[in-house]
Amino acid sequence: MSNYELIREKIRLGSRTAKSGFENERDVAVKFNNWRNDEDSEQWLTIMGYDLKEIEKVTAIVITGSHKTDVQVQITIHLKQAIAVENLSIKLVSNPQGFNQVDKRWVDKYVEMWNIPENIAEALKLFTGELSPRGTSLRDPRRMFLDEMDTHTQRLIVDFFSENKILVVSDILKGGDEFPVNWMMVVLKKTKENPEWILEHINHVLNFFGGGAVRITERGSLKIGRITMQRKGGDGGRDTSKMLQFKINPMELFGSKYSVETEPRLNFR
Repeated sequence: MSNYELIREKIRLGSRTAKSGFENERDVAVKFNNWRNDEDSEQWLTIMGYDLKEIEKVTAIVITGSHKTDVQVQITIHLKQAIAVENLSIKLVSNPQGFNQVDKRWVDKYVEMWNIPENIAEALKLFTGELSPRGTSLRDPRRMFLDEMDTHTQRLIVDFFSENKILVVSDILKGGDEFPVNWMMVVLKKTKENPEWILEHINHVLNFFGGGAVRITERGSLKIGRITMQRKGGDGGRDTSKMLQFKINPMELFGSKYSVETEPRLNFR
């Protein structure tokens, strides 16, 4: 077991119930900036592997724009005269059974990112309704579900996402821009109780959500481990409803209390 895993398990044995509320990502940054007087942020820094006695200064800022990182934490270590940087993705959850959108784009953008072949791109556009559906007796006249396509096309889609799983999962959870995620924090906000949090390293997150088979579900969407790929929908029927989106249930990171199944690991590094 690595040093990070030992520290994480030690923290798990203690309280993960926050001492103050979380309304948004800015509150997380405020707690980090007040780390000398904030028990939660002391535990977060410890989970990240820092010796509190060696820290001179902590500066946390909210990252705006279209990035996977919500909060960047800069830790100044006085003995080493160095500044370490940790990027956090923050998931604020009020419903333990709810899902969180982790990525949403037009199919053509994913084609550029992942070099998706033309025939699979066409199938994905039929799935989202960007192209008019083919066939009769469809469940939704606006689009085709994956299980309504011919078996050859279904196999092509499953094979592509199986062969490119590490790239896909990394891009939608970690990101590939100048602010790649190092940690994911999930905060369960409760109505009458203090919030509960969990902080996990991104490699654990990638293995956790990305581990497992790629398969077409009984509802005709695609499952990549614990990640669901589906048509965005909603938006009052506007064209943006035809985008492709990927979703997770962040609360599954809390473990068995939410009935999480065990999945095999991937080789994320």
